[in-house]
Amino acid sequence: MNTRLTWICHGATTANRKALFPLDEPLEGKAAEEAGKMAAPPRADRIAMSPALRARQTAEALHLEARIDLALRDCDHGRWAGRSIAAIEAEEPENLMAWMSDPEAAPHGGESFVDLRTRVAGWMDSESALGGHVIAVSHAAVIRAAVTHVLQAPLSSFWLSDVEPLAIVRMTSNGLRWSLRFQH
Repeated sequence: MNTRLTWICHGATTANRKALFPLDEPLEGKAAEEAGKMAAPPRADRIAMSPALRARQTAEALHLEARIDLALRDCDHGRWAGRSIAAIEAEEPENLMAWMSDPEAAPHGGESFVDLRTRVAGWMDSESALGGHVIAVSHAAVIRAAVTHVLQAPLSSFWLSDVEPLAIVRMTSNGLRWSLRFQH
């Protein structure tokens, strides 16, 4: 069964700009306006979004009637949520290095990248079984995990893709495997 998956990363937040581990923050300033100026997403059979406020506001700005799906939530950063990467680097350099270099590490008490990719891959596979076109409004980390899953890449490559606010990433599945889809 053929499936098209269109990922849309939520709009910019203060956490993005200040390099903070995210909390459930709203979109920043003109981010909703920028989302509203994007081309209308194509028709979809299903539209899902993260429960986070920034994802809900992005879906609203895009005029998408989306259902909340917990599988699309951002990576759980545990006790680091709301803190700056610089502060973590100063206070816990070994823990930050472990988190960035070992996909199984979760020194913050939250979710490891292995756990994140497992969650995202499971969601993608369940959507693939349904076929059709699905739009997912989610987070950069979730989309990067999806890309590593599609490419069957080692999780160390998680850091090699940059997903900007309001980025769109397309994927397709023939029911057996996922592929990245590039179009003009």
